[in-house]
Amino acid sequence: MNRIRLYFLLLMICSSVMINAENYPYRSDYLWQTMPDHANWLYQVGEKAKIEVTFCIYGIPQNVEVNYEIGPDMMPATSKGKVWLKNGRAIIDMGTMKKPGFLDLRLTAQVNNQSYQHHVKVGFSPEKLKPYTADPKDFDTFWKACLDEARQTPVSYTCKKVDAYCTDETETYLLKIKTDRRHSIYAYLSKPKAEGKYPVVLCPPGAGIKTIKEPMRNIFYAKNGFIRLEMEIHGLNPEMTDEQFKEITTAFDYENGYLTNGLDDKDNYYMKHVYVACVRAIDFLCAHPDWDGQNVFVQGGSQGGALSLITAGLDSRVTACVANHPALSDMAGYLDNRAGGYPHFNRLKNMFTPEKVKTMAYYDVVNFARRITCPVYLTWGYNDNVCPPTTSYIVWNIITAPKESLITPINEHWTTNETNYGQMTWLKKQKR
Repeated sequence: MNRIRLYFLLLMICSSVMINAENYPYRSDYLWQTMPDHANWLYQVGEKAKIEVTFCIYGIPQNVEVNYEIGPDMMPATSKGKVWLKNGRAIIDMGTMKKPGFLDLRLTAQVNNQSYQHHVKVGFSPEKLKPYTADPKDFDTFWKACLDEARQTPVSYTCKKVDAYCTDETETYLLKIKTDRRHSIYAYLSKPKAEGKYPVVLCPPGAGIKTIKEPMRNIFYAKNGFIRLEMEIHGLNPEMTDEQFKEITTAFDYENGYLTNGLDDKDNYYMKHVYVACVRAIDFLCAHPDWDGQNVFVQGGSQGGALSLITAGLDSRVTACVANHPALSDMAGYLDNRAGGYPHFNRLKNMFTPEKVKTMAYYDVVNFARRITCPVYLTWGYNDNVCPPTTSYIVWNIITAPKESLITPINEHWTTNETNYGQMTWLKKQKR
């Protein structure tokens, strides 16, 4: 038992080091500091933004030339320039925007033949951003039909207790859950060891072809009285060997190739069975004998944040939703000459054909967000280049259900352990 606790402690420490490495490089000699002249990093359309830039080595501000470029969020630069840091500091005028959105200031310094880069994004009236993605008239009937078809196959599962992931307070089980006639998913279910009735929490995964590698990372949910189901979406057993995993994943074109698979037709798109699987996982959880009969939560980040919002929009049993920087949001937004959502189909050829754009609308987070009725807690950062702030704001703006936000401007594509624990605390407050 002490080994498990030591493992968890080391995991938390390593996670903290990795998080700090994003904006404040661990054991690095250099540090960028960028300070907008508005404390919240937000401006009105037409208002100019000015950024104070500092570049330090060994904590000492450097007198160095900095090349910079300025462009809309995720888009090519519209202006470029150079500035000399006097006593290690300079102020750069980013200008403004004529319509709602984000500007990105991208910085490069050359010191001793080494290139150092940084960037900072500021927003202009982002509360007025609207989705490009249309809402299909048959959206609801399409998804009802998908779920009805899947439910013709009863949920069945295998279950195995995993002693290595159990503690004095919690138990963890490896499940294989059949979600429709053809597909199954694997999941780790963690629950309190004490007898009782508990809320259930579904945690869908981030993007990628992967298994569940760290089921102990969020064991604090079970320790705080939740039944938590952490799932994957590809039917990949987390206990397979590395060799087996490599053999299976070669069937995909590339790491996230599944996100383009079948996009020409909404009935054949790969993500159809994934969205259905999330609802079938709720079916499983609501049949669990230790469920409290009232509270059904979803929680995730990136692709997992998207799937959490999607599940909340599809399933009225969900009573609260937590999402970090959701992917799959306003994916066709690039056709409006601005940032679109991950997986950034603009980077691939022939991804914005009329057929594919039509299919995207049935799978885009914004159209599920329109339909959410439960409370939502949404977290996102401005410096994120994976799930850009433009699309996170679009999702936030379109949600009409009760909602709360935690906006962390400096964050890139990450959240801290404190933020993650705070989301669990927020879910506790939503218990009925």
